Amino acid sequence: MSSADEMLDIVDEDDRVIGRSPRGEAYARGLRHRCVFVWVRDAEGRVFVHRRTSGKLVFPSLYDMFVGGVVGAGESYDEAALREAEEELGVSGLPAPRRLFRFLYDDGAGRSWWSAVYEVRCDLPVRPQPEEVAWHSFIGEAELERRLTEWEWVPDGLAAYRRLRAHRAAG
Repeated sequence: MSSADEMLDIVDEDDRVIGRSPRGEAYARGLRHRCVFVWVRDAEGRVFVHRRTSGKLVFPSLYDMFVGGVVGAGESYDEAALREAEEELGVSGLPAPRRLFRFLYDDGAGRSWWSAVYEVRCDLPVRPQPEEVAWHSFIGEAELERRLTEWEWVPDGLAAYRRLRAHRAAG
């Protein structure tokens, strides 16, 4: 089954399930669904960043400071966060990511999804999926801040990152 065939719950503006659709159709028709963003740090506190592969359905070849993806039909945010983190990092036995907050991402151009942001520490050696990740590294937050103006980032990840900084500042 291709990723375009994966079934997603379609949700309303209050994140209530109102139907189901294959992922490819949900993207093509701009149907609101659910996603998870997982902020991954290593034992030294560095952040996992990566560049998406050119074959991705959404935001191909852009950089991201989160791992994650869509929440499958009938799947919880928590289940999706752990599944996506382990899949993208190429690890198993990761601790359950801790949910920080949710927000509605809407780019005003037909891309809208409810988004849950998590964090997790990964002390395991990572082996990212080559189908998902073209390049990766763990970098310090100061370097990440510098790279924000140098690299082209996924817009939903940037929105989640801005909210993460505000969440931390609010304490």
